[in-house]
Amino acid sequence: MDDLPRYRLDDPEREWLEESRSWIKGHFSDKAEENYGDIDAKLAVIRANLAQSWVGPDDTWKLQALGIALGDALADELMLDWITVDDEFGRVPALNWPGTSIVLYPVTMISQRIEAGEEVDVDVIFEQTREKLQEIAFSGDVQ
Repeated sequence: MDDLPRYRLDDPEREWLEESRSWIKGHFSDKAEENYGDIDAKLAVIRANLAQSWVGPDDTWKLQALGIALGDALADELMLDWITVDDEFGRVPALNWPGTSIVLYPVTMISQRIEAGEEVDVDVIFEQTREKLQEIAFSGDVQ
């Protein structure tokens, strides 16, 4: 889908993703690791943060952490890999459908919408993204 250079995650990117996941896991009352392993639980934590307005448009880091949780849910559902892409903004974490050129940028999927004042329905975003990725992957047009 793009011709940008892609790499495996470096330590700084891995650490940033893990720090963000730790913040998300802190929302679980118990068994954080176990709960974070469940797609529905990841989506529920994102949903709760948004519904309760625990994060606002100025909380970019936290909004991006929600995007990472969304990315983890998509990665679990579709067996995607976290990678790093070099683009005009520098090195950014993204998801890749292994063996294809499909790249997805979930880190900002929530933050961009919230910062623009849009309503965010994480379940709709998850389902539409899942469906679109499957459509692209199985279209035969992907390298």
